Amino acid sequence: MVKFLKYLSVLSTVAMVFVLVGGALVTKTESGMGCGANWPFCYGEWSMEMFIELSHRIVSSIAGFLVLLLSIFSWKHIGHIRETKFLAFVSIFFLVLQGLIGAAAVLWPQSDFVLALHFGISLISFAAVLLLTLLIFEVDQKFDASLLHISRPYRKQFIFLTIYIMIVVYSGALVRHIDSSLACPSWPFCVNNQPLLFDYHLGQWVQMGHRFLAGFAFIWTWILFFLIKRDYKHSQVMYKGWSIATILITLQVMMGAFVIITVGNLGIALLHALFISLYFGLLCYFLLLSYRSKS
Repeated sequence: MVKFLKYLSVLSTVAMVFVLVGGALVTKTESGMGCGANWPFCYGEWSMEMFIELSHRIVSSIAGFLVLLLSIFSWKHIGHIRETKFLAFVSIFFLVLQGLIGAAAVLWPQSDFVLALHFGISLISFAAVLLLTLLIFEVDQKFDASLLHISRPYRKQFIFLTIYIMIVVYSGALVRHIDSSLACPSWPFCVNNQPLLFDYHLGQWVQMGHRFLAGFAFIWTWILFFLIKRDYKHSQVMYKGWSIATILITLQVMMGAFVIITVGNLGIALLHALFISLYFGLLCYFLLLSYRSKS
Protein backbone atom coordinates (compact mmCIF):
# COMPACT_ATOMS: atom_id res chain seq x y z
CA MET A 1 0.00 0.00 0.00
CA VAL A 2 2.87 2.39 0.74
CA LYS A 3 4.21 1.84 -2.77
CA PHE A 4 0.76 2.58 -4.23
CA LEU A 5 0.50 5.74 -2.12
CA LYS A 6 3.88 6.89 -3.37
CA TYR A 7 2.85 6.52 -7.00
CA LEU A 8 -0.50 8.20 -6.32
CA SER A 9 1.08 11.08 -4.41
CA VAL A 10 3.68 11.82 -7.11
CA LEU A 11 1.00 11.65 -9.82
CA SER A 12 -1.25 13.99 -7.80
CA THR A 13 1.58 16.46 -7.25
CA VAL A 14 2.46 16.53 -10.95
CA ALA A 15 -1.23 16.96 -11.82
CA MET A 16 -1.47 19.93 -9.46
CA VAL A 17 1.56 21.51 -11.13
CA PHE A 18 -0.28 21.25 -14.46
CA VAL A 19 -3.36 22.83 -12.85
CA LEU A 20 -1.31 25.79 -11.65
CA VAL A 21 0.56 26.31 -14.91
CA GLY A 22 -2.64 25.70 -16.88
CA GLY A 23 -4.45 28.35 -14.89
CA ALA A 24 -1.65 30.81 -15.62
CA LEU A 25 -1.87 29.86 -19.30
CA VAL A 26 -5.62 30.51 -19.36
CA THR A 27 -5.09 33.95 -17.86
CA LYS A 28 -2.12 34.88 -20.05
CA THR A 29 -3.95 33.91 -23.25
CA GLU A 30 -7.25 35.42 -22.07
CA SER A 31 -8.97 32.07 -22.62
CA GLY A 32 -11.21 32.17 -19.55
CA MET A 33 -14.31 32.56 -21.71
CA GLY A 34 -13.13 30.11 -24.37
CA CYS A 35 -16.09 27.85 -23.58
CA GLY A 36 -18.51 30.75 -23.40
CA ALA A 37 -20.54 31.44 -20.26
CA ASN A 38 -20.92 27.71 -19.65
CA TRP A 39 -19.69 25.46 -16.86
CA PRO A 40 -18.85 22.59 -16.51
CA PHE A 41 -19.73 21.91 -20.16
CA CYS A 42 -18.05 23.70 -23.04
CA TYR A 43 -19.96 25.24 -25.92
CA GLY A 44 -19.01 27.61 -28.67
CA GLU A 45 -16.97 27.80 -31.83
CA TRP A 46 -13.72 25.85 -31.96
CA SER A 47 -10.73 28.10 -31.29
CA MET A 48 -7.39 28.07 -29.52
CA GLU A 49 -9.00 29.81 -26.53
CA MET A 50 -11.64 27.07 -26.34
CA PHE A 51 -8.95 24.36 -26.54
CA ILE A 52 -6.91 25.94 -23.74
CA GLU A 53 -9.89 26.45 -21.44
CA LEU A 54 -11.31 22.99 -22.09
CA SER A 55 -7.91 21.37 -21.55
CA HIS A 56 -7.53 23.22 -18.26
CA ARG A 57 -10.94 22.01 -17.10
CA ILE A 58 -10.13 18.41 -18.02
CA VAL A 59 -6.74 18.52 -16.27
CA SER A 60 -8.34 20.12 -13.19
CA SER A 61 -10.98 17.38 -13.10
CA ILE A 62 -8.34 14.64 -13.32
CA ALA A 63 -6.30 16.38 -10.61
CA GLY A 64 -9.40 16.64 -8.43
CA PHE A 65 -10.06 12.90 -8.75
CA LEU A 66 -6.42 12.04 -7.96
CA VAL A 67 -6.27 14.38 -4.97
CA LEU A 68 -9.54 12.98 -3.63
CA LEU A 69 -8.13 9.44 -3.85
CA LEU A 70 -4.89 10.59 -2.23
CA SER A 71 -6.77 12.26 0.62
CA ILE A 72 -8.93 9.19 1.29
CA PHE A 73 -6.11 6.63 1.17
CA SER A 74 -3.72 8.84 3.15
CA TRP A 75 -6.38 9.38 5.84
CA LYS A 76 -6.96 5.63 6.01
CA HIS A 77 -3.42 4.28 5.88
CA ILE A 78 -1.15 6.96 7.37
CA GLY A 79 -3.74 8.84 9.41
CA HIS A 80 -1.70 8.06 12.54
CA ILE A 81 0.84 10.67 11.39
CA ARG A 82 -0.45 13.82 13.05
CA GLU A 83 -0.30 16.14 10.04
CA THR A 84 -1.95 13.75 7.58
CA LYS A 85 -5.64 14.41 8.23
CA PHE A 86 -5.21 18.17 8.24
CA LEU A 87 -3.28 18.13 4.95
CA ALA A 88 -5.75 15.71 3.36
CA PHE A 89 -8.64 18.04 4.22
CA VAL A 90 -6.81 21.20 3.10
CA SER A 91 -5.73 19.69 -0.23
CA ILE A 92 -9.22 18.69 -1.33
CA PHE A 93 -11.02 21.66 0.25
CA PHE A 94 -8.93 24.31 -1.50
CA LEU A 95 -8.96 22.39 -4.77
CA VAL A 96 -12.76 22.36 -4.72
CA LEU A 97 -12.79 26.03 -3.70
CA GLN A 98 -10.59 27.07 -6.62
CA GLY A 99 -12.83 25.10 -8.95
CA LEU A 100 -15.89 26.91 -7.64
CA ILE A 101 -14.20 30.29 -8.02
CA GLY A 102 -13.26 29.35 -11.58
CA ALA A 103 -16.86 28.37 -12.29
CA ALA A 104 -18.16 31.60 -10.76
CA ALA A 105 -15.78 33.59 -12.95
CA VAL A 106 -17.32 31.98 -16.03
CA LEU A 107 -20.97 32.17 -14.98
CA TRP A 108 -20.94 35.59 -13.33
CA PRO A 109 -18.62 38.54 -14.04
CA GLN A 110 -16.00 39.01 -11.32
CA SER A 111 -13.60 41.84 -10.66
CA ASP A 112 -9.91 41.31 -11.43
CA PHE A 113 -9.13 41.70 -7.73
CA VAL A 114 -11.36 38.70 -6.93
CA LEU A 115 -10.10 36.61 -9.85
CA ALA A 116 -6.52 37.11 -8.66
CA LEU A 117 -7.37 35.01 -5.59
CA HIS A 118 -7.81 31.95 -7.81
CA PHE A 119 -4.09 31.23 -8.25
CA GLY A 120 -3.30 31.62 -4.55
CA ILE A 121 -6.06 29.21 -3.55
CA SER A 122 -4.79 26.64 -6.07
CA LEU A 123 -1.31 27.16 -4.66
CA ILE A 124 -2.45 26.24 -1.14
CA SER A 125 -3.97 23.01 -2.45
CA PHE A 126 -0.75 22.22 -4.34
CA ALA A 127 1.35 22.81 -1.22
CA ALA A 128 -0.89 20.49 0.83
CA VAL A 129 -0.60 17.74 -1.80
CA LEU A 130 3.18 18.19 -1.92
CA LEU A 131 3.42 17.90 1.87
CA LEU A 132 1.26 14.78 1.82
CA THR A 133 3.66 13.33 -0.72
CA LEU A 134 6.63 14.06 1.52
CA LEU A 135 4.85 12.47 4.50
CA ILE A 136 4.21 9.33 2.47
CA PHE A 137 7.86 9.12 1.49
CA GLU A 138 8.77 9.39 5.18
CA VAL A 139 6.81 6.27 6.09
CA ASP A 140 9.61 3.81 5.28
CA GLN A 141 12.16 6.26 6.75
CA LYS A 142 14.05 6.61 3.51
CA PHE A 143 13.25 10.29 3.80
CA ASP A 144 12.82 11.49 7.38
CA ALA A 145 13.43 14.92 8.87
CA SER A 146 11.28 14.49 11.98
CA LEU A 147 14.24 14.84 14.36
CA LEU A 148 15.40 18.17 12.97
CA HIS A 149 15.29 21.01 15.51
CA ILE A 150 14.60 24.49 14.15
CA SER A 151 15.17 27.36 16.55
CA ARG A 152 12.39 29.81 17.36
CA PRO A 153 13.83 32.75 15.34
CA TYR A 154 13.91 30.61 12.20
CA ARG A 155 10.39 29.31 12.83
CA LYS A 156 9.16 32.91 12.96
CA GLN A 157 11.04 33.74 9.78
CA PHE A 158 9.41 30.86 7.91
CA ILE A 159 5.92 31.83 9.12
CA PHE A 160 6.26 35.50 8.20
CA LEU A 161 7.91 34.70 4.88
CA THR A 162 5.10 32.29 3.95
CA ILE A 163 2.47 34.95 4.64
CA TYR A 164 4.51 37.48 2.71
CA ILE A 165 4.90 35.17 -0.30
CA MET A 166 1.11 34.80 -0.48
CA ILE A 167 0.95 38.59 -0.88
CA VAL A 168 3.62 38.43 -3.60
CA VAL A 169 1.68 35.66 -5.37
CA TYR A 170 -1.54 37.68 -5.21
CA SER A 171 0.17 40.74 -6.67
CA GLY A 172 1.60 38.64 -9.49
CA ALA A 173 -1.81 37.13 -10.25
CA LEU A 174 -3.29 40.62 -10.25
CA VAL A 175 -0.66 41.71 -12.79
CA ARG A 176 -1.86 38.94 -15.11
CA HIS A 177 -5.56 39.56 -14.57
CA ILE A 178 -5.42 43.28 -15.30
CA ASP A 179 -3.17 42.54 -18.30
CA SER A 180 -0.30 44.69 -17.05
CA SER A 181 2.57 42.23 -17.56
CA LEU A 182 4.04 44.60 -20.17
CA ALA A 183 2.75 47.83 -18.64
CA CYS A 184 6.35 48.73 -17.88
CA PRO A 185 8.56 48.33 -20.96
CA SER A 186 11.87 48.29 -19.07
CA TRP A 187 13.36 46.47 -16.06
CA PRO A 188 13.94 46.89 -13.13
CA PHE A 189 12.32 50.34 -13.27
CA CYS A 190 9.19 51.02 -15.25
CA VAL A 191 9.86 53.56 -18.00
CA ASN A 192 13.34 53.91 -19.52
CA ASN A 193 14.72 52.57 -16.22
CA GLN A 194 13.98 55.85 -14.49
CA PRO A 195 13.08 55.91 -10.77
CA LEU A 196 9.43 55.96 -9.76
CA LEU A 197 7.25 58.64 -11.29
CA PHE A 198 3.89 59.82 -9.99
CA ASP A 199 2.11 59.84 -13.34
CA TYR A 200 1.92 56.04 -13.61
CA HIS A 201 -1.42 54.49 -14.51
CA LEU A 202 -2.92 51.63 -12.47
CA GLY A 203 -1.28 48.84 -14.47
CA GLN A 204 2.17 50.35 -14.00
CA TRP A 205 1.65 50.82 -10.26
CA VAL A 206 0.53 47.20 -9.90
CA GLN A 207 3.48 46.00 -12.00
CA MET A 208 6.01 48.02 -9.99
CA GLY A 209 4.36 47.02 -6.72
CA HIS A 210 4.79 43.36 -7.67
CA ARG A 211 8.42 43.93 -8.62
CA PHE A 212 9.13 45.61 -5.30
CA LEU A 213 7.44 42.80 -3.32
CA ALA A 214 9.22 40.10 -5.31
CA GLY A 215 12.55 41.87 -4.94
CA PHE A 216 12.16 42.03 -1.18
CA ALA A 217 11.28 38.29 -1.10
CA PHE A 218 14.42 37.61 -3.15
CA ILE A 219 16.62 39.54 -0.69
CA TRP A 220 14.90 37.96 2.34
CA THR A 221 15.48 34.46 0.94
CA TRP A 222 19.15 35.09 0.25
CA ILE A 223 19.72 36.54 3.74
CA LEU A 224 18.12 33.41 5.22
CA PHE A 225 20.37 31.29 3.00
CA PHE A 226 23.54 32.81 4.47
CA LEU A 227 22.16 32.52 8.02
CA ILE A 228 21.17 28.88 7.52
CA LYS A 229 24.54 28.15 5.95
CA ARG A 230 26.13 29.52 9.12
CA ASP A 231 23.87 27.75 11.63
CA TYR A 232 22.73 24.56 9.84
CA LYS A 233 25.55 23.80 7.42
CA HIS A 234 25.64 20.13 8.47
CA SER A 235 21.88 19.64 8.19
CA GLN A 236 20.96 18.04 4.88
CA VAL A 237 17.35 19.19 5.07
CA MET A 238 17.92 22.77 6.21
CA TYR A 239 21.01 23.69 4.23
CA LYS A 240 20.36 21.81 0.99
CA GLY A 241 16.62 22.40 1.17
CA TRP A 242 17.00 26.14 1.55
CA SER A 243 19.67 26.15 -1.16
CA ILE A 244 17.02 24.79 -3.53
CA ALA A 245 14.55 27.44 -2.31
CA THR A 246 17.14 30.15 -2.99
CA ILE A 247 17.74 28.83 -6.51
CA LEU A 248 13.98 28.78 -7.16
CA ILE A 249 13.38 32.36 -6.03
CA THR A 250 16.39 33.49 -8.09
CA LEU A 251 15.03 31.77 -11.20
CA GLN A 252 11.62 33.25 -10.53
CA VAL A 253 13.00 36.79 -10.45
CA MET A 254 15.06 36.12 -13.58
CA MET A 255 12.00 34.86 -15.42
CA GLY A 256 10.11 37.97 -14.37
CA ALA A 257 12.83 40.12 -15.94
CA PHE A 258 12.94 37.96 -19.08
CA VAL A 259 9.17 38.38 -19.53
CA ILE A 260 9.85 42.08 -20.08
CA ILE A 261 13.02 41.60 -22.12
CA THR A 262 11.35 39.08 -24.46
CA VAL A 263 8.18 41.20 -24.67
CA GLY A 264 5.89 38.72 -22.99
CA ASN A 265 7.22 35.33 -24.15
CA LEU A 266 4.53 32.85 -23.10
CA GLY A 267 6.88 30.01 -22.16
CA ILE A 268 8.94 32.27 -19.89
CA ALA A 269 5.77 33.63 -18.30
CA LEU A 270 4.65 30.08 -17.47
CA LEU A 271 8.07 29.26 -16.00
CA HIS A 272 7.70 32.39 -13.88
CA ALA A 273 4.50 30.95 -12.39
CA LEU A 274 6.03 27.46 -12.03
CA PHE A 275 9.08 28.57 -10.06
CA ILE A 276 7.09 30.58 -7.51
CA SER A 277 4.74 27.59 -7.07
CA LEU A 278 7.64 25.23 -6.34
CA TYR A 279 9.22 27.79 -4.03
CA PHE A 280 5.98 28.20 -2.07
CA GLY A 281 5.57 24.43 -1.77
CA LEU A 282 9.10 24.06 -0.41
CA LEU A 283 8.53 26.97 1.98
CA CYS A 284 5.43 25.21 3.32
CA TYR A 285 7.58 22.14 3.98
CA PHE A 286 9.81 24.28 6.19
CA LEU A 287 6.65 25.41 7.97
CA LEU A 288 5.83 21.75 8.60
CA LEU A 289 9.31 21.13 9.97
CA SER A 290 8.95 24.22 12.18
CA TYR A 291 5.65 22.92 13.56
CA ARG A 292 7.24 19.56 14.35
CA SER A 293 10.20 21.24 15.97
CA LYS A 294 7.95 23.36 18.17
CA SER A 295 5.88 20.33 19.17
